[in-house]
Amino acid sequence: MLRNSSARKLRAGVLVAAAAAGALATFATPPAVAVPGDTAADGSYAATARIVVGDHLRGCTGTLVDRYWVLTAASCFSDDPAQPQALAAGAPKWTTTVTVGAKSAQVAELVPRTDRDLVMARLATAVDGVAVLPLATTAPTAGQSLRVPGFGRTKDEWVPGKLHSGVFSLDSVAPTGIGTTGTGGAVVCKGDTGAPVIRETGGKAELVAVASRSWQGGCLGTPATETRTGAYSSRVDNLGDWVNDLRYRTAEVKAGLHLQIIDINSRVWNTVDDSKAGGWIGSWSTASSPSPTAVDSVAIGDTVHVYAVGSDGKVYTHDGRVGDAWTPWVEVPGGAGGAQGVTATVRGNTVSLQIIGSDGSLYSTHADYAAGSWRGSWEQVGVNKLKSITSATTADGVVHVFAVNEDLRVYGRDNRPDGSWTPWGEIPGGAVGVQGITAAARGNTVDLQIIGGLGDLFTTYCHYGLGGWDPAWTKVSDNRLKAISSSAEGNVVHFVAVNEDTKVYTRDADYNAGNWTPWVEVPGGAFGVKAITAATTG
Repeated sequence: MLRNSSARKLRAGVLVAAAAAGALATFATPPAVAVPGDTAADGSYAATARIVVGDHLRGCTGTLVDRYWVLTAASCFSDDPAQPQALAAGAPKWTTTVTVGAKSAQVAELVPRTDRDLVMARLATAVDGVAVLPLATTAPTAGQSLRVPGFGRTKDEWVPGKLHSGVFSLDSVAPTGIGTTGTGGAVVCKGDTGAPVIRETGGKAELVAVASRSWQGGCLGTPATETRTGAYSSRVDNLGDWVNDLRYRTAEVKAGLHLQIIDINSRVWNTVDDSKAGGWIGSWSTASSPSPTAVDSVAIGDTVHVYAVGSDGKVYTHDGRVGDAWTPWVEVPGGAGGAQGVTATVRGNTVSLQIIGSDGSLYSTHADYAAGSWRGSWEQVGVNKLKSITSATTADGVVHVFAVNEDLRVYGRDNRPDGSWTPWGEIPGGAVGVQGITAAARGNTVDLQIIGGLGDLFTTYCHYGLGGWDPAWTKVSDNRLKAISSSAEGNVVHFVAVNEDTKVYTRDADYNAGNWTPWVEVPGGAFGVKAITAATTG
């Protein structure tokens, strides 16, 4: 604890610097600042973390925003808390323990910001079983009421045994921070540095900012003459991409049905129906991506390979192996430009990849993942005006490519194991006005589905070598679908789709039981979805 004389000196220096910079000049910067207020009910603000730096050198508060990551203030770890931006990235200088509920973990890595008092702390072991606190995605507005839970000292306790919280009014908003004032006796005290500043709307809590500094009026150990309860906190609502990029580094890939979606802001999100846990994980994770316009995915054994057409028309890929984290995005060799669609399918350890080029024609390449090499160039396969494409590989090693042409009818052609291509031929059944397409193979059978002109789902199939295509398309359900994808797992085909409400739904065609399951929404609350793909890992 700073002596009073030192605290006053530090406070004065901060006031001068803040005034000179034109920033809010009503806050001091003591190193590590609890929120005197009501004791939080058991289970409330469960993502709030108690942080102990060194051998009780400092106590801070943080927020679990991922099973491996805690968001808190950089000043908690700085040699000089008054200069948090000087914190170096990497392992913390002092052994640091983070406790969330009954679970504790050591901090393995610090990733600080350079523009505000903020750091992401990576945990050496994951904290599971605790719901993380989502980041706000809209800016705070002056006049809003915010709540701050913390583990710092109160008006009469040096080291409280339980979480406390208080309500604060939002006074001012700057690009990197907000100013607040405690209400009803609430104040940010020592030990609350890094505490979550929470906005509650519609019964849901979201993280708006992280506590940085305070006047500490009314806190135990603060002179009685200090009555101010103002505080300054670092904004996080405008740092979603930064936080998600870091989270994705430790987004462990699980076995099961993987979904990737493109949202309205051209970001890729991922979730999985965890085959070991027996259900959807219930959340979506994301990281920076090439702002894609189209996406497809396949799985080879325990690895998911995702392919996307970036906003620049180039083709990119990244991988996720079960038990590991996702790799960064890299461009697919060959110099594709102006691509408008993409499809991928697996033949042994090789991925056959096709795109719709800028001219609407089909182009093809492949990657041998066993050898670790790409073909390195794109082969033009005919001249067309394609609108969308999909593909599937049957057990005989033939790659079947299906496309919706400019006449909005469905066509197919095959790439044989010797590399030769068959001509395009229309799929029987007379489908017209087709808006989307997907294919999956079960042995030597291909199941082909389309979105009709009104958004409803139709299906057909081909037993290759055993009689060919079914002569008609069968309507499966009345919908208003916008996008669809499928993945086969044994004799079950998993379907995922974007409906007219832009949310994500799934259903199965179970050929063992001989039935279709009903549509159900994929947990996690995704909306504003533009494109979707699915792949099943072994």
